[in-house]
Amino acid sequence: MIKAVLFDLDGTLANTAPDLGHALNRQRIARGLAALPIELIRTEASAGARGLLGLGFNIKPGDAGYDAMRVEFLDFYAEHLCRETCLFSGVAELLDQLDARGLPWGIVTNKPARFTIPLMQELGLSRRAACIVSGGDTAHSKPHPEPLLAATGAMAVAPAECIYLGDDIRDVQASLAAGMEPVIARYGYLGSASPPESWGARYLIDQPQELLGYL
Repeated sequence: MIKAVLFDLDGTLANTAPDLGHALNRQRIARGLAALPIELIRTEASAGARGLLGLGFNIKPGDAGYDAMRVEFLDFYAEHLCRETCLFSGVAELLDQLDARGLPWGIVTNKPARFTIPLMQELGLSRRAACIVSGGDTAHSKPHPEPLLAATGAMAVAPAECIYLGDDIRDVQASLAAGMEPVIARYGYLGSASPPESWGARYLIDQPQELLGYL
């Protein structure tokens, strides 16, 4: 029996790609490069600074200049955290349904608390969430199960009694490692590594409210 629902944030609960893309394109334009279209940015948005800087500049952690560019990217993003970011269509209604059913829900994201907490406040959700586990709150990040286990511990539910909705292969890997049922948000960013049907989850949904069918 499902007693709680956990959500990834970027690409699952909220469409953050426009604001992440704005920060990346600001960096590109400052260096004389053309802005990238949102369609390209979406595919890497769930991978955070690492994925977006790789997309925008073909640079990776350990490369010369990467750390400085990451700091600049995050500072630019912090300046416009919720300029165009919004909940995906149907998410608000889904959360209302969960509240009406008395099912607690929470957030587990690799996004650092520096951004997660103010963003949840801007979206009007911080007081409604039963728990918020951000990147850096635990020793390991997804795909390690520790953040999900921290969330179920905070909500006092067993992992097997919880669903985790995410849009990245790491979300599925973390769920399975935690003994939790993963559901893939096919409306999210999904990345470009492999098709979501190959990630190992039994359930995939095309609209947020389809999740109610698995409760």
